[in-house]
Amino acid sequence: MNLTELKKLTKDRKIEFIDLKISDLPGLWHHITMPVSSLNKDLFTTGVGVDGSSLPGFSSIERGDMIMIPDADTAFVDPFHHRPTLSLICDIMDVHDKILPYTRNPRRVAHHAEEFLNKIKPGLKAIIGPEFEFYVFDKVNFFQGPDRAFYYLDSSEAEWNAEQDDENLGYKIPYKKGYHAAPPMDRTFNLRSQICAMLAEVGVHLKYHHHEVGGGGQHEIETKFSPLLKMADQTMLTKYFVKNECFREGKSATFMPKPLFNEPGSGMHVHQYLANKNGSVFFDKKGPARFSKIGLYYIGGMLKHVDSILAFSNPSTNSFKRLVPGFEAPVAETYSVGNRTACIRIPGYQRNPKTMRFEFRPGDGTMNPYLGFAAMLMAGIDGIRNKIDPGLPMDKNLDQLPPDELAKIHQLPTSLTKALNALETDYEYLLQGGVFTEDLLENWSALKRKEVDEIRIRPTPYEFQMYYNI
Repeated sequence: MNLTELKKLTKDRKIEFIDLKISDLPGLWHHITMPVSSLNKDLFTTGVGVDGSSLPGFSSIERGDMIMIPDADTAFVDPFHHRPTLSLICDIMDVHDKILPYTRNPRRVAHHAEEFLNKIKPGLKAIIGPEFEFYVFDKVNFFQGPDRAFYYLDSSEAEWNAEQDDENLGYKIPYKKGYHAAPPMDRTFNLRSQICAMLAEVGVHLKYHHHEVGGGGQHEIETKFSPLLKMADQTMLTKYFVKNECFREGKSATFMPKPLFNEPGSGMHVHQYLANKNGSVFFDKKGPARFSKIGLYYIGGMLKHVDSILAFSNPSTNSFKRLVPGFEAPVAETYSVGNRTACIRIPGYQRNPKTMRFEFRPGDGTMNPYLGFAAMLMAGIDGIRNKIDPGLPMDKNLDQLPPDELAKIHQLPTSLTKALNALETDYEYLLQGGVFTEDLLENWSALKRKEVDEIRIRPTPYEFQMYYNI
C-alpha cells in the first residue's frame, strides 16, 4: 500500500488510531498508539522516536535514541482494539549520523537474507510455511519467589479432570490421544475457526487447523506459504491473533515448547523451498526422493549447520525439554522421506512439483521468526554454494534404533548452552552478505546465556523430590 491507499482505508473503515508494532531481538512485539492524524509522509520518512535501550537485546542506554519506521505493506485493521485502529509493523533504524537500518533489527536480517539469495541465485525466492502448534488452557498460574515456586495449568478437555469435572459430561481426551480428535472431545474447534477467519481478513490464509496429539489442549494451525519476510511478519501476526482471541474468550494460549510433562511438546515445523516463476526448484522426478541437486545441497547445508541453527530455531531452555525421544521430536542430524523422527522430513504425500519442499522439524514457537527463517536460508545457501551432499536419507525410526547404531549418527544439541556453543564456533555462513553481523550474534549469545544462568540458579520442585531427603 502507498500513503494514499492507507488514507483511503482509514477513511473507509473510520479509523481513529494508528498502532505501530516492533519486534525486539528475542521476538516479542512492543507497540505505541497514535491518533490517525499522525498518518502522513513524515511517519514513513522520519519515523517515531523510541528508546532502544529499553528493548531486550537492542542498544545501550547511552545510544538509546532510535526511530521506528512503519512498513506500509504490513497494514491491517487490528480487531483487538475497541476503537477502530490500523496497525503497522515497523523497522528499527539507527539515527546517529543518518537514518540507516539498525543491525540488530530482526526484520532487517530477514530482508537482507532475501536480498542475498537473489544475489547468489537471481530470480529465486525463499518460500516458507510454518506449522503453528500451541496449547490452550482454561487456567494458568505460575510464580517464582525465594521461598516457593509453582505452576498450575488446567484444561477442561484433559483426562486429569475426569474425576472432578464440574460439567459432569465426560468427553475427556486421554494422554497423547488428541490427534485430530473430533467434537465434542475437541472443545476448541469453533475458537480455532474464529481465529483463522480473523487471520484471513488480514491476509493470512488457512491451509487447515485441527486438534493436536496433546490431550491437555494442544492445537495446530497451518497457514499457506509466503516469501520469507512476509511469512515472518505473518508468524508474528498468527501468534498475536491466537493469544489475543483466546484471551478474549477467557482462555490462555501458549507457544511454549513443553508446558506439560509427559505430553507432546509444541513445535513450529518450518516447510521451505526455493522457487522461480515456474515453482519449486527442488523438484526432480529422477532425483533421490524426487529432489533436485540444488534441493539436496540446501538440505546438506542445513544439516551441516544444524547445531548452530538451533540457537535461533530453539532459543529457550524449555525448547530442549521437547527434543527428546518418544514424542516425534528430532534428536539426530538426519533427513528422510515421511519419517517424523528425522530432523528434516520430505513429506511423502506431496504430489505438486511446484511446491516440492521439506520441513525442518526441530524449531518451536519461541524462535524469533525473522532470525530463525533467515538462519535456515543462510545454511541452505551455504549448502548450495559449497555443494554439500547430505548423503542418502535415513528412513529408520530413530526412537527405536539400538544404542550402538544411534551412536553413529550425530546427535542434536541437548541444551541451549550446547546450541550457543555451536553458534560461537560455526557462524561464518551467517555473516555472508552482511545478513547477520558479529554484533548481533554476540548480543544474541549474551542475551540467551543470561536466560540459561537465570534457570541454572533456581531450584525446581522435582529437585526437591529427588534430593530433599539426601
